[in-house]
Amino acid sequence: QVQLVESGGGSVETGGFLRLSCAASGPTFETFSMGWFRQVPGKDREGVAAFSSREYYVDAVKGRFTISRDNANNTLYLQMNSLKPEDTAMYYCAAGPPANYKLALHPQGYKYWGQGTQVTVSS
Repeated sequence: QVQLVESGGGSVETGGFLRLSCAASGPTFETFSMGWFRQVPGKDREGVAAFSSREYYVDAVKGRFTISRDNANNTLYLQMNSLKPEDTAMYYCAAGPPANYKLALHPQGYKYWGQGTQVTVSS
């Protein structure tokens, strides 16, 4: 069983930055694909960034967000720079056995989920 706990969310102004962290339990962290997703009320959960055989990013965050992982400390990070109001969402950490690369930014590619951390960007 893998447990994921996100932290680092908050409220910032446009142009600001935040660093999200995801602490993972379980001995298989380094073998899992890991990802960050976000969701706003009434919309589907969207893949933001993922770390499988390589890094994946949704077009909307390329050049602004960076995903990284610290296998020694079982922690996944998402550095978010130049934040925009449209980045406002609940952000979720996800983990799962490596799947088809086409699922890297799709919720179906992940088995375990955290409870989320809210990010709010004001204009």
